Amino acid sequence: MRRRLLAVAALVILLAFAAATASTAPAKTQADSITVWLMVDAQQSWPEAVNAANATFKQQHPGVDVKVQYLGWGEHLTKFDASLAAGNAPDVKELGNTETVKYMAAGALADLTSQKASFPNSRTWLQGLTDSVTFNGKLYGVPYWAGARAVIYRVDYYKQAGVSTRAPQTLDEWVANTKKLMAKYGGNRNFSAFYFPGKYWYAAMGYVYDYGGRIARFRNNRWEGALNSPQAVAGLTKLNSIVQQFSRASRTTDEAHPYPSIPFAKGTVGSFLGNGWEWPYALDAKVGDPSLAGKIGAYPMPSHIKGRYMPTFLGGSDLVIPSTSSQKTLAADWIKAYTATAQMTTMAKNGAIPNTTVLAKINAGKPMLAPFTNAAKYSYFVPAAKNWTNVESANVIQNMLVSIFTKRASIQAATTKASAQITQILNQGR
Repeated sequence: MRRRLLAVAALVILLAFAAATASTAPAKTQADSITVWLMVDAQQSWPEAVNAANATFKQQHPGVDVKVQYLGWGEHLTKFDASLAAGNAPDVKELGNTETVKYMAAGALADLTSQKASFPNSRTWLQGLTDSVTFNGKLYGVPYWAGARAVIYRVDYYKQAGVSTRAPQTLDEWVANTKKLMAKYGGNRNFSAFYFPGKYWYAAMGYVYDYGGRIARFRNNRWEGALNSPQAVAGLTKLNSIVQQFSRASRTTDEAHPYPSIPFAKGTVGSFLGNGWEWPYALDAKVGDPSLAGKIGAYPMPSHIKGRYMPTFLGGSDLVIPSTSSQKTLAADWIKAYTATAQMTTMAKNGAIPNTTVLAKINAGKPMLAPFTNAAKYSYFVPAAKNWTNVESANVIQNMLVSIFTKRASIQAATTKASAQITQILNQGR
């Protein structure tokens, strides 16, 4: 842990130095090109959106070329860090939304706060993505695309158990339906009506936020762990009841060991909360069962408040402008062209969740896309604290959940311990 903290601290110093150097460097008076670094998702899934954005930008800025480079997820941060240190970072960079905090905290990204209203659909950006580019009340990026979780279920099991395939309107209605599913198939000791591994913290925090809780709050110039608040405890109490009744997944593993879609495809899972890609994964001949085609459905997990969905953690990406860029105005114009409604529509039709709630209707008739797009309307994100990654690496929330689900500690005791750890970690070095 000490080595990790030192490494992060060194990176923050390096990036801050690069940002400070850039602020004193003379700006170019005329550019003949800008450089954009995107991930391979754009190249593979919506290249026409990139081409359209480039065409729009060139109409606005004749004579300025757009040099787009595509990077893989395994290499992009190393390359980005090196470019910042060398002073030759791109003008626009795509970052995963969980990757932005350390760069915002280091001053390595341009402040876009005053320009927010000029970006397309900024009033209706997905909240989880907006939070991921907001630090100390300022905006340092533009939401790009998202991934969300929804309930994926066996249609045939629902029908045989007498459960309606209509999406439930409240969490209590969902619980009543899941009880029927468990009553029908629970005689199999390996069957889970709702498969929920013990360390599945992304899903667990949805209950916390649904009941009005938070992981942590920033008060009086310091972070405070908040998982022991009455609201958070209420959400976790509801989740614990659900897990104890309906899940026979391991209480001590996470959602990737194995992926829920694997036991789902084998017939021992009636439903689970999963990402959009997990539906086709369950049909893959190598890991799943292609014969399940036509027997799978999905809907957003309902909130305990009627008419709402439970907040989902949004994965996805943001677009940022490094503070070292000498062409920030041009970079912002390219982002505006790329996140325009026309390009967002193209991305949505190719399977991405667009950055705005107003385009959810695009996938209304697509059963493998619509539930996940709708789920993204209500979302949460982790605290925008520079030390957040240290909370994750310390497995604070995962360990809390294991202690609750295995009954090693009461919910109040487990959340109090976790909140104290979060408070300590988030305030280190402040």
